[in-house]
Amino acid sequence: MSICDKASELAAELKNCEEVTALREASKEIEKSEANIKMLDDFRKIQMEAYSEQMQNGEVSEKTKQKFKNIGSVVSMNPSVNNYIQTEQRFSIMWQNILKVLNDAIGIDFSFGTGKNKK
Repeated sequence: MSICDKASELAAELKNCEEVTALREASKEIEKSEANIKMLDDFRKIQMEAYSEQMQNGEVSEKTKQKFKNIGSVVSMNPSVNNYIQTEQRFSIMWQNILKVLNDAIGIDFSFGTGKNKK
């Protein structure tokens, strides 16, 4: 069996795994409401702002922390958006585990240029 056949098998398994089906359903719920889409977009913007600050400055500013806290409070009161974010997080953990297995099998350190390599 070729590696592409194995990749197709993985794709078929992923398509029906719990994390993917749950994320697909959560995504459909988000798409039903422009308000939910906007809230998720706003959440992402602040999330990216925090990530950028962390990468550039080594820490997140108090202003961004406060914005993140405020939108977190709003998101937690919206069942659809809250569910989507939690479901996406579960999918992300599974996906990172898959990538780790694949990276470990390849045997190449892909951390060059990130400051995380061991040398």
